[in-house]
Amino acid sequence: MRCPWSVGNDLLMKYHDEEWGIPKKEEQVLFELLSLEIMQAGLKWEVILKKRAAFKIAFDNFDVQKISKMTEDNIQQLLENKEIIRNQRKIRAIIKNAQNLCRLKEETGFDFGSYLWDFVGDKQVKNFWKFGEEVPTQTSISQKIAKDMKNNGFVFVGPTIIYSFMQSIGMVDDHLIDCIAKKTRIS
Repeated sequence: MRCPWSVGNDLLMKYHDEEWGIPKKEEQVLFELLSLEIMQAGLKWEVILKKRAAFKIAFDNFDVQKISKMTEDNIQQLLENKEIIRNQRKIRAIIKNAQNLCRLKEETGFDFGSYLWDFVGDKQVKNFWKFGEEVPTQTSISQKIAKDMKNNGFVFVGPTIIYSFMQSIGMVDDHLIDCIAKKTRIS
């Protein structure tokens, strides 16, 4: 058995089995997943996974330094790219977040992975839900992270997007208790 949201779709099952809920701390991976969560807002995750390779090309493999230097010309090129989600607000949010991440790194030596994982004491939150309906869309921790990120200039980072991001980077393990991924990782 797998978490119900992934069943019946090869792309979702692969993501579920190989990525979702597995701890990640590398900046480029974290920024990629945050950016994909921003792009996903209002859409199905399957749509984002189908376009993931195109997003990687369009956003220079999610290299924060390169994204932070994108210009209006780059934005126009992205808006004309039929392979990605062409939402101007989301594209600008990714660029602004890259700029803020670079600024924080320069000003404070900011480490994105350490910053995020500090909110959970550098330990994965392991939940033991029986049913998908029990899994929250946000928590007090995602609310705290969203507020702090906004205070640091990040945009499009509400508590629901942040909770989904926390799941994708493995800060939270929300695999259901009967899920094969939960059983494999517990033993």
